[in-house]
Amino acid sequence: MDQVEAFNSLPADRLTAELLAVCAASAWGSAVAALRPYPSRAAVIAAADTAARGLSWPDVLRGLSAHPRIGERAEGASKEAAWSRREQSTAASSGDDATRAALVAANHAYEDKFGHVFLIFASGRTQAEVLAAARDRIGNDEETERAIVTDELRKIALLRLERLLDALD
Repeated sequence: MDQVEAFNSLPADRLTAELLAVCAASAWGSAVAALRPYPSRAAVIAAADTAARGLSWPDVLRGLSAHPRIGERAEGASKEAAWSRREQSTAASSGDDATRAALVAANHAYEDKFGHVFLIFASGRTQAEVLAAARDRIGNDEETERAIVTDELRKIALLRLERLLDALD
């Protein structure tokens, strides 16, 4: 059985749990699940992309709830925590103490301004790059930042969905 067939044949409760691990916005998972069966991997990814772009702000906030602060190690043995550690591994290991301290300060300033964690697609980025993005984005207005956060959540969800599909056989 190929990965798409395996995805299509997952029992509804397991699929729901897997999709919530990918993105904690249940509306996203429901939208992806509702279109099964998929004819191809590309169709799964396209549906997930469309669903992520259509999330309301409250749905995005639900998605953010499963993400630790950038630079903080996600705790636990859950799939989400493992993915988060993997996604932040370069950023977590690439900075010095001063950069780490500056990133903590930038996280707090961002949260004070916007009321939620700073979310960035961190895979492959250094801590200095993440810090520069945080400092840049704190100057955004609410509407601009919401659009960026929604897109960052979308990119993370698509990466995680690819990993979920890769793990199925």
